[in-house]
Amino acid sequence: MEERNVSVRAVVFDVYQTLLEVLPAPADAERRWQKLWARLPGAAAAPSLDEFAQRCQEVIAADHSRARAAGIVCPEVFWPDIVAEVAPALARLEVAKRDTWLYEQMQLTRTVRPRSEAADLLRELAARGAVLGIASNAQPYTLRELDGALASVGLSRRVFAERASFWSFEHGFSKPDPHVFQLLSARFQAMGIARREILMVGDRPDNDVEPARQAGWQTWHLTATRSAQTDGSGDWPALTAFLRASVGEAQSPIQPAAAQRTS
Repeated sequence: MEERNVSVRAVVFDVYQTLLEVLPAPADAERRWQKLWARLPGAAAAPSLDEFAQRCQEVIAADHSRARAAGIVCPEVFWPDIVAEVAPALARLEVAKRDTWLYEQMQLTRTVRPRSEAADLLRELAARGAVLGIASNAQPYTLRELDGALASVGLSRRVFAERASFWSFEHGFSKPDPHVFQLLSARFQAMGIARREILMVGDRPDNDVEPARQAGWQTWHLTATRSAQTDGSGDWPALTAFLRASVGEAQSPIQPAAAQRTS
């Protein structure tokens, strides 16, 4: 059983369905896809969005197979390379234009938006002196999505400590690989923060909660319903209540987020 009486000095967040809400694709995705494909220099006739996704999945499966043969349990791909194999014309774009194209392509597969409760809690935790981090199965476009979402609520990615953040595309492996949490644990240890003082917040028991717990961290399973603070699960209000009682207990009480924004 987790030690719920231990102070929390660091909070690590998942991104998708935690900091960012993931919603269905836009209704006009196919029309926009055809226009986006036409921006690739010398590209062949455009496949449908579904056909493109299927081809990418086939390339990903082959990449994962090679990585697992090399001993990587939970491999991660680099999305620009996957797409370039399916659409070689992408490689003719300079990097900035390539990344913009890939970002726009992902916006046709789903819609993301910030969770207002997350923004308020991040402000409170930062004001309280907690070290904030991220553990995300991510791609380069994730950074752009998160940057845009944070900017829309008056925050920036600087609220998260670089050393306390893991982006899977930078490492070639992903959650729930225990190496993710071992890597972050070592970084926190160098900051003087013990494993038992780290809280992982995520929506998936398999990717977030269980591997973090196995690493000796505290965990919070983010759900849509409020639960008792003692069972380590619940919605944003329940998480906020837990952290208000657990972060920096020797410091002054957290000020309301609204007051911070106007100060």
